[in-house]
Amino acid sequence: MFRRDYIVRMIEDMTAMVAKVMTLKQERKTTEALWEVDELLNRHFRLNSRLLNSLSVEDIIDMYRLGGVIESDKLQGVARLLKEEGSIYAGNNNKEAALFRSMRALHLYLYADLNGADRELLSMTQDINELLQEVQAYRLPVKTERLLLAYMESVGRFGKAEDSLYRLWEQGEDVAMAGAELYGRLLLISPVDLEQGNLPLEEVKQGIQEWCRLNVIPAESNIL
Repeated sequence: MFRRDYIVRMIEDMTAMVAKVMTLKQERKTTEALWEVDELLNRHFRLNSRLLNSLSVEDIIDMYRLGGVIESDKLQGVARLLKEEGSIYAGNNNKEAALFRSMRALHLYLYADLNGADRELLSMTQDINELLQEVQAYRLPVKTERLLLAYMESVGRFGKAEDSLYRLWEQGEDVAMAGAELYGRLLLISPVDLEQGNLPLEEVKQGIQEWCRLNVIPAESNIL
């Protein structure tokens, strides 16, 4: 009951904050808009923007690890506020500050999602898509790219998952086994679902052959 009440209050407060920040951005009141985000950070998460942005994403995640379990709802709440803060800086043409926050928000959202977050709670899927648009011209950190690969597979966007796999490989990451395992799982998915995920079965089979060639995996290997 307490957790549900907390989540309801968090959603209500964030909805009100986003509406207020939108008005402030339109009025070019950047400082006031940032203060609104900071105030909500303090109210719900006992944080402020300066502290939040000085911590690594791993440290932020650890703050919401309780008994080995991630408090995913709180983590995606923090991600939502980082995203909003990034949009304020973007509106003020501070691209560096905006990108820094967008990258961190994306990482936290993906981590929360892969640890059981409710995707409908704060429109997380939409927010992730928007963040991916915002950072598409930049290379993701390896740790974020790995999360993105898992996320894309989990939501059935198999073509995008394969793209993530190859970006990791191109950066010199040791993903030979991870790639083989991914293709092995894809072979178990129905052709209809593969088609909808923008990676038809024939492309999966071709992808397996190419992956084995690139990573010197014997064709007779029982990995796939």
